[in-house]
Amino acid sequence: MTERPGRGRVRIKYTPHFTRRVQRLPVDEKRALARALRIFQQNPADPRLRTHKLHGQHEGRWAFSFGYDARVVFLWDADTAVLLDVGSHDEVYG
Repeated sequence: MTERPGRGRVRIKYTPHFTRRVQRLPVDEKRALARALRIFQQNPADPRLRTHKLHGQHEGRWAFSFGYDARVVFLWDADTAVLLDVGSHDEVYG
């Protein structure tokens, strides 16, 4: 599924790659990510996250921001957000 479901609590699935990448984040970014995930789970379209569709080689995926240069890349599988990657803009899109 490429479109997000309607409003309401979102289920989240973490890929092994995403989990490994989170472990490497600095403590302050881990905290910011935890806050962003709480917001995302309540409302993935919350404007603080700047959630957007990706294009080009990342077609079918979505991303949201937490902090100035930190991104989470994910895709929708029915009503579940499958988190694929986390890191700086260059790390996740490069």
